[in-house]
Amino acid sequence: MTRTPLPAFYDDLDATFAELWRLLADGAAHGRGGFHLPTLATLGADGGPRLRTVVLRTADPAEGTLRFHCDRRSDKAAEILADPACALAAYDAAAKIQIRVEGRATLHTDDALAEAAWTGSRAMSRVCYGAEPGPGTSLPAGDAYSLPDETAAATLGRPHFAAVLVRAERLDFLYLDRRGHRRAAWHRLAGGWSGGWIAP
Repeated sequence: MTRTPLPAFYDDLDATFAELWRLLADGAAHGRGGFHLPTLATLGADGGPRLRTVVLRTADPAEGTLRFHCDRRSDKAAEILADPACALAAYDAAAKIQIRVEGRATLHTDDALAEAAWTGSRAMSRVCYGAEPGPGTSLPAGDAYSLPDETAAATLGRPHFAAVLVRAERLDFLYLDRRGHRRAAWHRLAGGWSGGWIAP
């Protein structure tokens, strides 16, 4: 039985770091695989953890940042404003790779970054930001909310839209293989990233 060759990054720390960012950027750009929909962890008002899936919009290896969007009326927006510490985790079953990112998030609502993110959003993506009432509001029935059409959403949705930029401070990469797993982690320092292999 012929085994699949080990990936080029398998025992190469620099190549593993590059693969981590390539996978995140590919997930953001092409909307496929496990890295397009990471799970975001924030701290709730009661100090407890809160988890939800977000859509990764960009991953910038040069800046060490990730971007996703949210409704500024949402709990996650309030949680980020109250405490910017957050984490993201994603797993791609086909690649057998898990990526975890810990960092600090900033909410952008009325600046150039938010405006560029809104302008770059598809019309159908803008509709959810025009929903009434806002996310998390109690409803008397499951369908007791309204969504604008795509044309109206361009105006109605913008006041509720926020871009979230996560500045990564710690990265963790895990590759699973029967011949031996590989795991590495990096911390951001003043002069760049410092990392090494760790036990899987």
